[in-house]
Amino acid sequence: MIVLWTVGLLALRAGPGVIEYWAVEKAVKAAAATSSTPDELRATFDKMAAAGFIDAIEGKDLKISGRGDNMQASFAYEKRVPLYGPASLVIDYAGSTADAGHEAGKDAGSDAGKAPEGVAK
Repeated sequence: MIVLWTVGLLALRAGPGVIEYWAVEKAVKAAAATSSTPDELRATFDKMAAAGFIDAIEGKDLKISGRGDNMQASFAYEKRVPLYGPASLVIDYAGSTADAGHEAGKDAGSDAGKAPEGVAK
């Protein structure tokens, strides 16, 4: 019973942080796809973060390399989640648009026979 309570507490406390991480990752990838300069990417991310209620990072926290179509953005941040009393959970989040570039470069034949992500066979 204690194990179930502990797992439930962790999921309840860490869940919002994980959802925010997914929102940050989506906003960074969308901003990188529509921007051609680092300053434009940061400004676009800040607008998306404000609209998506993201407060974990800001545009100035993004690490950006390259320009134009070769521009890559990455981020890393730490989230501290209080659990009970003096105990807390520290989660390190990190992401990059470099992964998105590899997904887009796949040829259609290499995915033949595979179920789309999130769909059961």
